Amino acid sequence: MGVMLASVLLGAYAFTLFFLILSVLCTEEFYRLVSTEDVKPQKRWGMALIVSIYLPLSLYFFKGEPLIYILGCVPITVLIIVAELYRKLKNPFHNISYTLFGVIFAALPFCFFYSLAFTEGDYSTHFPLAFLIMLWSNDTGAYLFGISLGRHRLFERHSPKKSWEGFFGGLLCSMVAAFVLSLYFTELPLIHWLGISAIIVFAGTFGDLCESMLKRSLSTKDSGSFLPGHGGLLDRFDGLLLAAPLVFVYLQFIKSF
Repeated sequence: MGVMLASVLLGAYAFTLFFLILSVLCTEEFYRLVSTEDVKPQKRWGMALIVSIYLPLSLYFFKGEPLIYILGCVPITVLIIVAELYRKLKNPFHNISYTLFGVIFAALPFCFFYSLAFTEGDYSTHFPLAFLIMLWSNDTGAYLFGISLGRHRLFERHSPKKSWEGFFGGLLCSMVAAFVLSLYFTELPLIHWLGISAIIVFAGTFGDLCESMLKRSLSTKDSGSFLPGHGGLLDRFDGLLLAAPLVFVYLQFIKSF
C-alpha cells in the first residue's frame, strides 16, 4: 500500500516506471501460475507486447507523440502466433492463448489505471489516488462487516469467505470515502464520485472472484509468493483488474458530455 501511494505522489516519472514494472511482474506471475508440462506461454514476447503498448502510451501523455506508435503491438501479436510454428510444443494454441490473455488480464488494467492520472491532460494525483482510497475502503469495509456480520455467502463456489453483508459493508465504506473525496477533489460533482465508487465496488468484487476462479481452476491457493504471507501480486491487485478499465471508460464518457 505504501509503495503504491509513493508511486502516485512522487510524480509522473516515478508513477510511469512503477506501473510499467508492476505490469511486467504481474504478467510474469500469471505465466508462472499457468505454466505446466504441457502449457508454455511465450514469456519474452509477452513482455515485449506489454512494452509495445505501455511506452507509446507514456510518450503520448508526456510529449504528445501520436498514439499510432501503439500499433507496434500488432506485429508482436502476429509474431506470438507465428512463433508457435517453430516451438514444436504439444499445445500451441494453449500457449498462444495464455500468452495473449496474460497481457490482457494482468497488464492492460494497469495501463488504464495509469491513464487515469492524465484524465485532465497534465499529470494529476487526484484520480488514481481517489481510485485507490475507494478501493481500499471497500476492501476494509468488506472485511470488517464480513467478519462481524457475514452470514449469507456471496459466491461460495469460488470464494467461500465472501458474504453479502461484507459486500454491502464495503459499498457503504467506499461511498463514504467518495463523499469525503468530493469535498477535496472538485473535478467532479458528488454524483460522479459515487458512480465511480459503485463501479469500483462491483467490478472490484468480480475481479476478486475471477482471480479466485483462476486459482481454483489451477488448484492453487495463492497466485505467487512475491509478498510473503500475503500471496502474490495478482492477489493484491485483483480488485483493480476489472475496475480500472471500467472507471477509465466512465470518466471518458462523462467528460465527452
